[in-house]
Amino acid sequence: MGNLELNTAIDFLNQGKLVAYPTEAVWGIGCDPFNQSAVRKILAIKQRPAKKGLILVAADISQISDLVSSLTLAQMELLNSTWPGPTTWLIPDERDLYPAWVKGEHASIAIRVSAHPLIQSLCERFGRPIVSTSANASGQTEIRSQSMVEQQFADNIDYILPGHIGEQRSPSQIRDLISGDILR
Repeated sequence: MGNLELNTAIDFLNQGKLVAYPTEAVWGIGCDPFNQSAVRKILAIKQRPAKKGLILVAADISQISDLVSSLTLAQMELLNSTWPGPTTWLIPDERDLYPAWVKGEHASIAIRVSAHPLIQSLCERFGRPIVSTSANASGQTEIRSQSMVEQQFADNIDYILPGHIGEQRSPSQIRDLISGDILR
């Protein structure tokens, strides 16, 4: 994957378009979380209720420094012990830094700092986290190949960033930072 492909993906994200890309375990669909129209498109093609919310993915913890600034040392150590990596954390968004159309009916934001080099580069160059949801309709099998993304979403995705999924076999674990509960 070269700079041209990455720059093209960034251009599409900046225009409020949808981008598909490989993640640690499956193919994902992403967009700018602050673009309500783009988020609504993702929810529509996934047939996912808005109230469930969506996961964001970041290049590193510095991209969410405002969100984590009020966390305790123990909470920060917990995040740092799993990031970058396959754990998505529900982090309280007490200052409403992220829009309701991303959080759904929740007061927390679901976010993961990815270990996948392509996602890290994408988020780093975009300058902030992006929406990251699996490239499949809700309840359907996750997609693990670029060709399947092309077949199933050719009419709905604006750009497919070429690359390869990582070695992980299952989607990220989701944990609540306050309770410690594992939700997935």
